[in-house]
Amino acid sequence: MRKTDRYPVKGVNSLRQVYRTVPFFKVVKNFIFIQMARYTPFMGMKNWIYRTFLRMKVGEDTAFALMVMVDLMFPEKITVGRNSVIGYNTTILSHEYLIKEYRLGEVYIGDEVLIGANSTILPGVTIGDGAIVSAGTLVHKDVPAGSFVGGNPMRMIYTKEEMVARQSTSAE
Repeated sequence: MRKTDRYPVKGVNSLRQVYRTVPFFKVVKNFIFIQMARYTPFMGMKNWIYRTFLRMKVGEDTAFALMVMVDLMFPEKITVGRNSVIGYNTTILSHEYLIKEYRLGEVYIGDEVLIGANSTILPGVTIGDGAIVSAGTLVHKDVPAGSFVGGNPMRMIYTKEEMVARQSTSAE
């Protein structure tokens, strides 16, 4: 189960009421810096933008590929550990605006995690250290450390123990 806080709204859908939940100028600032980071080929600059202007927690040596889209409204709720790779065109969300409510949730991506291209990470999930997320995966629940997951809906491909066994047999 994802760990999100739920906030009910009355009247029109929650997205139409977005500026009651997040300041307009914060969204404008975030949009500008997210777009700059999406297109820059300089890994160090991306991480600096994320840390400095979006208040994300990004570990050393982490690499965000071209076109990664971090949450526009609440990027400060995203934490990425050290030496992780976030693949091309991945989306990391920490909010959901629904009809009768909106939800916010922290996203934790551990150390040495590989997120394949075109994946979507939903709010309130934790991806454990050393996990691998296959390209095109919808991450809708927590991913255990060291495991390999993929698909839509996401499913376990290998557990940490199975991954260790595969790596030890391929090394022989």
